Amino acid sequence: MARLANRDFEILETSGQRYLEWRVDAKAYLKSLSLDHIIVEGGAPTPLEQAKALVYLKHHIHEELKSEYILVEDPKELWDNLKDRFEHLQRIIAPRAQHEWSVLRFQDFASVREYNSAVLRITSQLKLCGEPVSERAMIEKTLSTMHANNVVQQEQYRERRCEKFCDLIAILLVAEQNNQILLSIHNQRPVGTSAAAVETNATRGGKRWNKRGGNSNWNGQFKNKGNGERNDNGSGRGRGRGRGRQNWRPNRGRRGRNSQQRTQEKCFKCGIQGHWANECRTAKHLVDLYVASTKGQGRRGETNLVTETPPLPNLDVADYLMEDISNA
Repeated sequence: MARLANRDFEILETSGQRYLEWRVDAKAYLKSLSLDHIIVEGGAPTPLEQAKALVYLKHHIHEELKSEYILVEDPKELWDNLKDRFEHLQRIIAPRAQHEWSVLRFQDFASVREYNSAVLRITSQLKLCGEPVSERAMIEKTLSTMHANNVVQQEQYRERRCEKFCDLIAILLVAEQNNQILLSIHNQRPVGTSAAAVETNATRGGKRWNKRGGNSNWNGQFKNKGNGERNDNGSGRGRGRGRGRQNWRPNRGRRGRNSQQRTQEKCFKCGIQGHWANECRTAKHLVDLYVASTKGQGRRGETNLVTETPPLPNLDVADYLMEDISNA
C-alpha cells in the first residue's frame, strides 16, 4: 500500500494533453516489471499479472478517468480504450511541431543550451507522432541557421563532419565557453594598455602636517635626489656635499605670497596689476612711456597756503558810538 501511494510518473489528465508522454512512461514502467506483454496482442498473461498491471495503470490516471473505466477488468482493454480516446491528439501535435521545426533558428537563442533543449523537445514530439527527424537533418538545421557573421565558424564546423547531433552541440558549448572567457579578459582594461591601472592615492606632496599647540610642525621625510639624503631636520648623510647638517627653511620670497596680494600690487616696470616686475612681459616701448610719465612725480615740494589780508583802518572810539538822535 505504501508503494501505491507514490507514483513513478505523471498521471494522465482528463484532457489527455500529455497522453503521448504518458503512454511512453507507462509502457517503460510495465516493461520494468516484466508486464509489457500484457498490452500487446497474443501476450497470454496470467490472472495475477493482469490484476497487477491493471492496478498500476489505474493508479497513474486521473480520478475521473478511473471512475469512467471502473468496470474494466482487463488491462489490455483499458489500454486500447485510452488509445482510441486520445490518439487523435497526434493529428493536433504534429502540425504544431512541424511549424516549430520549420521556423527554428540557431541565431534566435541566447545560448547553445537553450537551443539544444528546444531541438530535442520538437524532435521528440515529431517522433511520437510518427515523423522522426534524422541526425543529419538536425546538424544541417543548426549550421544553416547560424548568424551571417559566423560564416567562417560555420565552414569550420562543417569540416568537422560530425555524425551525431550531440557531437556538434558539444563543440558549440566549448566554443561558447571560450568566447565568454575571451570577453571577460578583454573587458578587464581598455584596448592599448599594456598593464592594468595602478591604484593611486592622493597626497600633499609627500608631506604630513600635524598641529601641536597651535604650531604647525612638518613631520614628513623625503629623500634628496642629489648627492645625499636628508630628513625634515636638515640632517642627513650621503656622499660629497650632501653630508652634514643643514638648516632647511621654506622660501619666503615673493613666490610665497598669496594670489590676492599678487593681484592687488602693481608692477614697478609697467604699472599694471596682476604680476610683479620679475615676471613682467610688457613691451619695452610701453615700459619707457610709463617711466617717462612717472618722472618728476616721485618728489614733490611742500606747499603752504598763504593769503594776503588788506591793512585795517585806524578807528577811534567815537567811530563806534552812535550819534545823538536829538541832534538829528
